[in-house]
Amino acid sequence: MIVNTGNKQLLCNGQSYACVIGRKGAIPQSEGREGDFKTPLGRYRLRYGFYRADRLPAPSSPLTFHAIRSDDGWCDERGDAAYNQPVRLPYPASAERLMRDDCAYDVIIVLGHNDAPPIAGQGSAIFLHITRVDQRPTAGCIAVTPDAMATILPHLSLDSYIEII
Repeated sequence: MIVNTGNKQLLCNGQSYACVIGRKGAIPQSEGREGDFKTPLGRYRLRYGFYRADRLPAPSSPLTFHAIRSDDGWCDERGDAAYNQPVRLPYPASAERLMRDDCAYDVIIVLGHNDAPPIAGQGSAIFLHITRVDQRPTAGCIAVTPDAMATILPHLSLDSYIEII
């Protein structure tokens, strides 16, 4: 899977899909910082996913998916031991809530960005997820429409990568 940040297209299995990237564009991975609103360029393994079981059936995909619980979060606190990892809310450090009111996190694929091991401040919670209804840019993630996500999911596996160029 390839994401062209210049023309905002995601290519998967020979098909091209419009996508949304960070509101401040893209940046080389080594220059990215927590909260910069930029999508990190690079090649990342697809780790696993989350989905809203109260809104959708389990995704049809070879990737492992976990139903999002109301207390699921993702730590974005630089220097915390759980930085750039899933946590249970409430969490004593800053953490993003995964169960959102909008549809953006109805399906999330966790990318292997800054996770082996996480480096404090180099960016967290970089996902492939669903676009918001108004198609607004993300805080650094890649987002596609629900239809595009449903088409892409069956073609992904633990051996899959996303290359962001």
